[in-house]
Amino acid sequence: MKNIYPVLAIDLGLKRIGLAYSPDGSIVTPIQAILRKNRKQASSAVKAVIAEWSIKTVVVGIPMGGSSEDEMRRRVAHFMGLVGFSGDIFYQDESDSSLEAEEMLKGSIRYKRDGRIDSLSAKIILQRWLLTR
Repeated sequence: MKNIYPVLAIDLGLKRIGLAYSPDGSIVTPIQAILRKNRKQASSAVKAVIAEWSIKTVVVGIPMGGSSEDEMRRRVAHFMGLVGFSGDIFYQDESDSSLEAEEMLKGSIRYKRDGRIDSLSAKIILQRWLLTR
């Protein structure tokens, strides 16, 4: 069986890109989100993370089962084309992952939109994907 690790999860948003990392499938860690200024800057930043962490597999969260699924798959494919990632890309249902992440942070004193929710959402997406492996 092909080694798929390390894995990077991406929660692709219009303002921020949440990221989470798993070196071996047992631990999932959220890493600093990317503030998205434009596609070129965002794709370059994701490409740098992929190189820095020696990523072999990318898991991208998309809303599955709805009318926007096909459009989101096209957008993600376009974005990953800009990134130039040649490894395997998988899609995972991201339904309610942001709400779940917000619930996790609600008790936090410094609750704000700084990318933590986005990367926690990416962590949830990656945990869900790993459970299906």
